[in-house]
Amino acid sequence: MKESNFKDCLENSSARKVSIDEKRAESLIETADERISLIKDINKKNCNFVFEDYYTSLLELLQASAFLNGFNISNHICIGFYLKDFLKRDDLFIVFDDLRYKRNSLTYYGSKMDFETAKQAIEKCKKLIKAIKDSKS
Repeated sequence: MKESNFKDCLENSSARKVSIDEKRAESLIETADERISLIKDINKKNCNFVFEDYYTSLLELLQASAFLNGFNISNHICIGFYLKDFLKRDDLFIVFDDLRYKRNSLTYYGSKMDFETAKQAIEKCKKLIKAIKDSKS
């Protein structure tokens, strides 16, 4: 069954209720921050790779949030539903889902983004990362 909300994710075990795991969350946050710190510049040759790094860091931060709330989520669709249904951030979900689609097109279908599209996607990742980090403080 294809999930259409976070409740479906829980019912299908794509997301599971677990004990809060602060150490795992902290490790994921550190990894996300380190990955971003390694990015030096964005150009036409590396823009798709830089986007993937930002997207991966975004996922790590969302996973960290889930662990802090007692969830282990196994796929990107359910991470999106966690953002929308559990964190109540429809605004961020819409942006995340678009980024997820772009990442899947790149990763699974080899559809590279042109430089301008990649730069815009990277900026959206940065805004989502900031919003997620700001919501924790």
